[in-house]
This record gives sequence, structure tokens and C-alpha cells, in this order.
Amino acid sequence: MKIILRGFCLPCVLIFLTNAFAQSKPAADLLIVNARVWTGDKNHPTAQAVAVLGDRIVAVGSNSDINAWRAPKSRLIDAEGKLLLPGFNDAHVHFVSGGLQLDNVQLNDAKTPEEFARRIGDQARKTSKGLWIQGGDWDETKWTPAQLPTKDLIDPVTPNTPVFVNRYDGHMALANSAALRLAGVTAKTPDPPGGTIVRDAQGNPTGAFKDSAMDHIYKVIPPLSHDQRRLAVKRALGHAASLGVTSVQDMNPEYDDIAMYSEFLRRGELTTRIYAAPLITQVNDQVKLGIGRAFGGPYLRIGALKAYADGSLGSATAYFFEPFTDQPANRGLLSDEMQPLSLMRDRMMKADAAGLQLCTHAIGDQAISMILDLYGEVSRSHGDADRRFRIEHAQHMAAKDFDRFARLNVIASVQPYHAIDDGRWAEKRIGHDRASRTYAFRTFLDHGMRLALGTDWNVAPLNPMLTIYAAVTRATLDGKNPNGWFPEQKLTVAEAVEAYTMGSAYAEFQERDKGSITPGKLADMVLLSDDIFSIDPGKIRDVKIVKTIVGGKIIWESTQGAAK
Repeated sequence: MKIILRGFCLPCVLIFLTNAFAQSKPAADLLIVNARVWTGDKNHPTAQAVAVLGDRIVAVGSNSDINAWRAPKSRLIDAEGKLLLPGFNDAHVHFVSGGLQLDNVQLNDAKTPEEFARRIGDQARKTSKGLWIQGGDWDETKWTPAQLPTKDLIDPVTPNTPVFVNRYDGHMALANSAALRLAGVTAKTPDPPGGTIVRDAQGNPTGAFKDSAMDHIYKVIPPLSHDQRRLAVKRALGHAASLGVTSVQDMNPEYDDIAMYSEFLRRGELTTRIYAAPLITQVNDQVKLGIGRAFGGPYLRIGALKAYADGSLGSATAYFFEPFTDQPANRGLLSDEMQPLSLMRDRMMKADAAGLQLCTHAIGDQAISMILDLYGEVSRSHGDADRRFRIEHAQHMAAKDFDRFARLNVIASVQPYHAIDDGRWAEKRIGHDRASRTYAFRTFLDHGMRLALGTDWNVAPLNPMLTIYAAVTRATLDGKNPNGWFPEQKLTVAEAVEAYTMGSAYAEFQERDKGSITPGKLADMVLLSDDIFSIDPGKIRDVKIVKTIVGGKIIWESTQGAAK
């Protein structure tokens, strides 16, 4: 039938279309019924069932409401009373590094230097000639005494295999003598701006490199092959799906990583939505393209830039106003990107003028304060705009800067698992007073700031259940703070989930398409084994993912049972 409308009135046409639609039976592609739906939508916070057509949610309501969308072709999921949430959106990951680490040597839980060396030796025996041993994520604070490893520890088991294994915070790594020879690093090699070559009493390199000094070694490590990168992305996608992570915001990926994501997208194999933020040192590339923030499609976007202000607390390179309590001559390092400060200012001004989003790593209180200064300059120079400045980590705040953080509408992109990890030893490094403003999630919310939750994977586990557990309990990993380390900074479960869904969506300019189970939004959802809103918060870390749904497609499902 062909309908020709001349001189039509819009209300008449809408009535006609509504009546025609009402007379035809709607047919959803996917129906989820008998669920406890936490929608994240303040207008309709809970529901029982959801209908999906294509890759979008078309209806949310009761079982009877959603049954109207049922047809013979519809796929039906009986949730059996389990909790359905919006898909988790990790606001800060290193996606390819995470995928690589799934197959690299695992050092994080090595409890002694001897175990550390043994695992590297085992890896060396199965590493082909010419290849490097990397990854690791070691943590010397788990050793007694807690002292940095040196090349002397691993040289005997790696005489011919170059090694460069990173500390779990990513701001320090250990090289063996084979790696030092390849890089040409000797006692005469100077420290670069924003970095430190750790040396012994005679001035010889111990093998440990901090922050920008790591580039001495990285520059001689062969780049990933196409197949290595493809496998890393495949492993990362599978891992994310198994944990209910439906979106990630990938910080400082290489352009080759983004090209690989595009390759997966073309093949229809990109099962995690990715917002990529390359380094601000490459600002001219995106400026030339003229793309602006959040450019791309539902599965792959660019338009953000990642900058570094300082290092990390664990590596004693976070930049503070006052020295570290346990290192009176050290108050951290400004990154090489901040030296001179005018270099960072110019890059930020250029990025903002091009409509690109700024996401800046800042951990120490003075580093955070300096970035707020720069953000303020950018705003004053370019006028009002919906910029959504971000500070990544925002770990150690100066009391004077909470109000300024809020006035500038800066998003706090935070990782709660770091709090229960660092909480084991942070007070020894910065004292009780500064630690009271560390991972200050409640104070951020009380000042009206927006939180976006993430993990910093592979620095911390990608598992959202561990992140929520950390946010609501603040129980340190050593078991010494069962009621919470600075418990006044705890979040409620609802606040944590909202920050992990709507908060993260807002942080990437996608709150209209993601973050809640709302008609019209992308059908990204996760079904949990247990109701994290009603169980003992201490058991949240044991909750499992039953199904992960992205764009209305089930990309992962499990038959595992409930938490005990």
C-alpha cells in the first residue's frame, strides 16, 4: 500500500501511526522477565522485566507489560528473581596491557623475593630466544622486609633473557642486566626529567626505573606483532565479558591498539564498547582530524586525551606539597609532560580549543592542585562549555581544593580497589592527616562532584564486584581494617553502582545512550547471582556474573551459583 500525504497536519499523522502500531503486535528480539531490575533511572528506579528490539531497550516494566512484546521469534530469559543491572562501564583501564597480562608472568601475589625470582625463572625457561619477559605487576609491600627488588635477584635465572617487569602501579619497573645492556644504561646515564634510575651506594643502576626513566628500556623492547596485539585484545574482550564489563574507557592506548579495535569492529567481534584516550603528547593528531570529543559510533569512540601530572604513591613519585613521611627528602616527581609547565598548558589549550576532552592523571595533592590551576586557565581563556574535565585517580586531595574541584565541574575518575590496597601502608608514607583525604569518595559527593568508577586494570583487577566491595566496605586487603579504612568515606551500594554506570557514561558524554535500563538506550545489561543491595556487603566480592548482554546479545553466560 502506498500512502501519499499532501497538506497533512502532523497530529493527524501521529494519531494514524499510533493506531496502526497499536493494531500490530510488537515483537521484541529479547525479553528478560522475573528479574529484580535496578534501572539506574530515577524516574522509574525498579522494574520486573525488560524488552529489547535490535540493540536498544524498548520497554521496561512488569512481566505483564513486557509480555505484550512477546512473539514466537522472541528470545526469553527467565531471570528467576535475580538482580539485573545496567552493564558496568569501567572509566579507566589499560585494555591491551590487561589482555597481555592475562598471559604474562604473574608476580603480584609472590610473597617473598625468592618466589618472585622463581616465577621469573620459570617464565624464562619457556620464553623463546629474542623475546622479553614483561608484565608481572609485582608488589614489594607484601614482602618482609618491604624492599625494592634488584637485578641481582633475577640475573642468575635470566642470564640471556631480557626482563622488564612492572610494579603493579605501573610507575616503576625492574630490568635485569641483559635488558640494561640492550638499553645501554650505565652508572653514567642521567636521570631524565620526571623519572629516576634507582642506584646503589656506588651509583650503579639497581635495575629499578621510575616513571619517565622507564623509557630508557621501553625504547629497545620490540613492538607487539599484529598477532600478539590481536590475541591481547581478544583475551581482554573475553575477560571483560565474563565480568559484566560492557564498556571501558581506555587510557593512553597506542594508535595500533585503536586500529586493532577497529579491525575487531569490522568483523563484528568487538563485544566491549571502547572510548579511547591517547596521550596528550599526540594532541596534534586529533586536532588535525577535527573530530572533537566522543567521536565515533556505539562501539568505538575517540576524542579524549590522557595526560600525566605525576607518578604514584607506591613508587614514591606522586607529587605532594610536603615530603613523604618515610622519605623526608622526597616529595615526588612532576611528570616530564609538566616540565616545563608551559608545555602542558599549551597542549591543554590546543586540545580544548579543538573540542577534545582532557583526562589527567594526578595523584599527589600538589599535582592535583596544579591541574586544577590549568583547568581553570583553560576555562577562563575559552569561555563556558560542556568540557567534562576529568582528573584520573584524584587520590590525595588538599583540603583547600575540594571546593575548587566542584566549581570547575571536574569529574573524579576514581578506583576504589586502590583504597583497600594502598590502605595497608599509605599512612606510613603520608601520615594520618593526609591519608584522611585519600580516596575521599564521600567528601567528593558531599561537594556535589560527579564520580566515575573504574579499576585501572591491569593495575587492579577488572572485576566490578571487587570495586563495589572496596567502595562500600573500605576493608583493607590485609584484614586490619574490617570496619573500613577511614570509614566515613564509604559509599552506599546504590551510589557505587550509579557511579559505575551513569557516572561513567556521563564521563564519556554517553549518558543519553548508556548507564541505565531505560527505553531508547543501548541494551547493555548484566544479571548477577545475588542481590548486592540486600546481602552482607562483605559478600559482594564473591558475587558472580550470570549473563552479560551487550546490544541485546548475550555475549557471556555462566552456570555458577550464588555467593556463599
